[in-house]
Amino acid sequence: MNKLDVTFVHIYLTEADGRLPSLMQRLHDWEKVQGVTVLRGISGFGQSGKVHSSSLLDMSLDLPLVVEFFDVPDKVDTILEHISADIAPGHIVFWPATLLV
Repeated sequence: MNKLDVTFVHIYLTEADGRLPSLMQRLHDWEKVQGVTVLRGISGFGQSGKVHSSSLLDMSLDLPLVVEFFDVPDKVDTILEHISADIAPGHIVFWPATLLV
């Protein structure tokens, strides 16, 4: 079993802020990360305290999104430098991880 040190990243957005398409283009076309997953939440809130939620009566178009990806630490450091100006402070979390290859 081989192991590779990587950095795992979560970026917190909402659907209504409109940042997802440009972030995905950057991660896919420009940064060439190994893979990206976007998770759509059913409910959530952040620093503002505004609850973003879906229900059967009101299908919100402003649900929380989590964009997650990983890559080697040096590459992630460069990516974070590139995207940090477009993502609000406090919305990017990252940590070291080990990938089994």
